[in-house]
Amino acid sequence: MTRAPADSVSSARAWPAPAKLNLMLRILGRRPDGYHELQTVFQFIDRCDRLFFDVRPDGLINRLDAIPGVAPEQDLTVRAAVALRRATGCRLGVDIRCEKRLPMGGGLGGGSSDAATTLVALNQLWGTGLDRVALSQLALSLGADVPVFVGGEAAWAEGVGERLMPVELPEPWYLVLSPACAVSTRDVFAHPELTRSSPPVTLADFVAGDAVNDCLAVVRARHAPVAAALDWLSNWGGGRLTGTGACVFGVFAEQSQANRAMADCPDEFRPFVARGLNRSPLLDRVARADRSLVQASST
Repeated sequence: MTRAPADSVSSARAWPAPAKLNLMLRILGRRPDGYHELQTVFQFIDRCDRLFFDVRPDGLINRLDAIPGVAPEQDLTVRAAVALRRATGCRLGVDIRCEKRLPMGGGLGGGSSDAATTLVALNQLWGTGLDRVALSQLALSLGADVPVFVGGEAAWAEGVGERLMPVELPEPWYLVLSPACAVSTRDVFAHPELTRSSPPVTLADFVAGDAVNDCLAVVRARHAPVAAALDWLSNWGGGRLTGTGACVFGVFAEQSQANRAMADCPDEFRPFVARGLNRSPLLDRVARADRSLVQASST
């Protein structure tokens, strides 16, 4: 009997948690509850964390690879599992392992994506049977951008980022730079110089080229490594900030162009090339799991 290579088995068990880019971000005002009204455009990229789940019958929920400085009960994957179990009455548990490829504090949505993948995967593995709408509602309790990862489609977003309209966008190649610093979303939104009164725009405005990020000036002024990365990208047509994080990106029509720019990039910016995606690879992973269940039930 021929055994599959260990890395192939590992890949087959993995659940992807893709990064996202905010292709624009406008802050329209502050709400009475302290949150901000936003307009943004989310698109996924094919750079992903990988999560692994082993169901436990005893109801315990464990994160096997703890994040330094993050208490287990505050870990977003643990919180997602607890929220799903509480919402459904499930009595199963799980061991969770995450292979991190996305930087923390980078604005790529790594923690939110990990939480969404946990919800989607455990809904399948635990057999809790929530539909996508119910999962998205549960996701919102974990963070404003968790629902877009559950939905799995590139989206125009409003509200605090939870009102989503799927959009079809070009899927270019991105050179993403990850300067060696972390940016606190809380600190950015609390900064007195943050623009909070941008006029709303339409999707047509964005498509026509209005891709402003209102957080850029604050992040650039407070974080010299981000400013240096943006200055370097100006040599390759300019760069943008994603979300409120440290990561910046340039847009390229061809992978070869992005690769040439990356070859020229200083190592201190920790560059990588990724493809823009309008459909999250998480949706394909769910489809494979569903097919496996159907095949198992028919044998």
